[in-house]
Formats: sequence, C-alpha cells, structure tokens
Amino acid sequence: MALSISAVVLLLIIVFLLVKKSGLKAGHAVVCMLLGFYLAGSSIAPTIRDVTTNVAGMLGDIKF
Repeated sequence: MALSISAVVLLLIIVFLLVKKSGLKAGHAVVCMLLGFYLAGSSIAPTIRDVTTNVAGMLGDIKF
C-alpha cells in the first residue's frame, strides 16, 4: 500500500509540473487520468500491477 501511495504522489507531482512548466494542457491531464481509471478496471490491471511491483522491487534492490 505504501508503494502505491508513493507512486500516486510521484505521478501527481510529475503531472503538476508538466502542466505548469511543459505546456501540458489540463484537458490532456484529465484524459490521462481517465485512461488510468479505465485501465485499473480492465483485465490488464493485474499485469500492470505485477510489472510495476517487479520494477519497483528491482530498483529497490540496487546497491550504490
């Protein structure tokens, strides 16, 4: 749960910065948000969740 909350906050910050600095229109951000909601309810959602969990795990295992 902590990972998904962190990911949501990170993505929210990225979208905010894109809207403010890179010229992303608010309408485009809304369309991206709706796409996320529809993807979350689709049959591909478990695959997306597994991939993001595995990538986050690999990134967490990197030692500097």
